[in-house]
Amino acid sequence: MGFFTKDIKTLNDLFVHTLQDIYYAEQQIAKNLPDMIEKASDPGLKNGFQTHLSETKSQITRLEKVFEMHGVEAKGVDCPAIDGILEEASQVAGDIDDKQVLDAALIAAAQAVEHYEITRYGTLLAWAKMLGRDDCALVLQQNLDEEKATDEKLNTMALRSVNRKAA
Repeated sequence: MGFFTKDIKTLNDLFVHTLQDIYYAEQQIAKNLPDMIEKASDPGLKNGFQTHLSETKSQITRLEKVFEMHGVEAKGVDCPAIDGILEEASQVAGDIDDKQVLDAALIAAAQAVEHYEITRYGTLLAWAKMLGRDDCALVLQQNLDEEKATDEKLNTMALRSVNRKAA
């Protein structure tokens, strides 16, 4: 089901489709984070990625809870956006030999992922409330809060040390 197909007729359909989109995205992120952890040389960045991997696994569990609460099967749909962001990150990281520059590139890639997640969770949260699903909204809010916090930590790390070392 594409994002703008006839299969999506109601806000509820759109909510479920977007939930499936972010579910797929979180699973792909969980698969890609170990590679980012391995490539990172900055200890703080490596630790941050490890923490976020654990958070991502919890976010997947929360999404499964939202699916259950909403009475639909937990399944993902292909998400070309996250696939593209992760593919670009992999290509860029493969082209960088300098470890400090690589760390800066990894942060930039991670922030692109975070920004995608923030937009999806923000949208899902608004739609859940419109659909009268405050129970789902509460769970989605936890994921959104974690994504915003991760983005802020990455930004702070980049500005305080990683980008300086790369310069």
